[in-house]
Amino acid sequence: MDAAPHPKVVFNLNAGTIMRISTLILTSALASLQAHVATADNPIVQTLYTADPAPIVHNGRVYLYTGHDENGATTFVMKDWRLFSSADMVNWQDHGSPMSLATFRWATAQAWAGQPVLRNGQWYWYVPVRHTSGSMAIGVGVSDSGPTGPFRDALGKPLVMNNEIDPSVFIDDDGQAYLYWGNPNLWYVKLNADMVSYSGGVNKVALTAAGFGARSGNNANAQRPTTYEEGPWLYKRAGKYYMVFAANCCSEHLGWSTGPSATGPWTYGGVMMPTQGSSFTNHPGIIDFQGSSYLFYHNGALPGGGGYQRSVCVERFTYGANGSIPVINMSKEGAPQVGTLDPYMRQEAETIAWSSGVQTEICSEGGMDVLSINNNDYIKVKGVAFGSAGAKSFTARVSSATSGGKIELRLGSTSGTLLGTCSVPGTGGWQRWSSANCTVSGATGTHDLFFRFTGGSGELFRFNWWQFAQ
Repeated sequence: MDAAPHPKVVFNLNAGTIMRISTLILTSALASLQAHVATADNPIVQTLYTADPAPIVHNGRVYLYTGHDENGATTFVMKDWRLFSSADMVNWQDHGSPMSLATFRWATAQAWAGQPVLRNGQWYWYVPVRHTSGSMAIGVGVSDSGPTGPFRDALGKPLVMNNEIDPSVFIDDDGQAYLYWGNPNLWYVKLNADMVSYSGGVNKVALTAAGFGARSGNNANAQRPTTYEEGPWLYKRAGKYYMVFAANCCSEHLGWSTGPSATGPWTYGGVMMPTQGSSFTNHPGIIDFQGSSYLFYHNGALPGGGGYQRSVCVERFTYGANGSIPVINMSKEGAPQVGTLDPYMRQEAETIAWSSGVQTEICSEGGMDVLSINNNDYIKVKGVAFGSAGAKSFTARVSSATSGGKIELRLGSTSGTLLGTCSVPGTGGWQRWSSANCTVSGATGTHDLFFRFTGGSGELFRFNWWQFAQ
């Protein structure tokens, strides 16, 4: 598109200013999509860029561990890992950052793709980071306080270091744990019961065309003879072992292989997710939850997204009769909701199905809260079950260092049926919390609920939690 010439202007921008501008660009772009993405659920996080999903099911919830792409980066700039959880596959609660590069004093950069596992009441999180020597290494974080952490360095040094990446951990039915990782090769060790040491040495998997498919065309080379590229994900289902992985480069697709044991031999199954989306990498994570199977992956679908600003998505799928994995395509719709959300229980404001404009931060009252709320921003919560009796009132935990604003409670869309409007006063500080209340009417049945924020210019208020009453 042609544009009229502009006079030359010279800006002197420091790093902080550039980051703020990048954030404003992302926020503005998200807001501009409000009209046609309000019914979408992929990507499943919109408040920041996420990558390299690692889901795990625990006590009726899916805990989703991800990487975090920094805004405006032109290469892989990743400084921490993030955590989200959901009981229904569509409304995802933000738990912040349970672990970062600072957790590992011997690490200098690259908080890349990892995976957690629970054993003997402790959570172990295996991650690749760059060692002070310059080599990529696998570190282990451990949490004694549950899946949300915080995590600490379990060893004070790498568990293993051979300059390769992307660990996947799996505990077999007999209690033997395995750690796989690798790019361009594929390696594994047998972890000991303590989960922070291993026996039997480091084993290199033979990458054969029969096991992982043959590269062809411009992708073929002597160092990478098979489609295997990186991002292994090992699991067992119905007596069969699966190795799912990012394949070819670049751009990557997702492939899969199966075997009779956790160490193979592997038989190539084919392409699971073809090359698509606007990210040249992909990364799989697969779980079964509430009777259905799900593939988590990433793409560049958010505004400003791409190969270095990725976003995690999810699709539901069904295995073939022989345990085969079908071809799964990316969608904007994502997975369907499992059950409904109860509005009469306290719900965290950072539990979100879709949002526009907002971000999250650590809250002084515990957990996280929603900030960067400006006029016409919104949060969508999906499948809210008000019941036949319906709600009569609404309470929001809020704060504002300015004069506040309003929360419009709407059904179905940002312009849908108005249940009520809750006024948010100034509270004298961004972390000085108060409860705002309002009456509501027409809140019956099950609907998508939209919190539409209105007010003057600039940031209006912050939002911690909400609850309806019958």
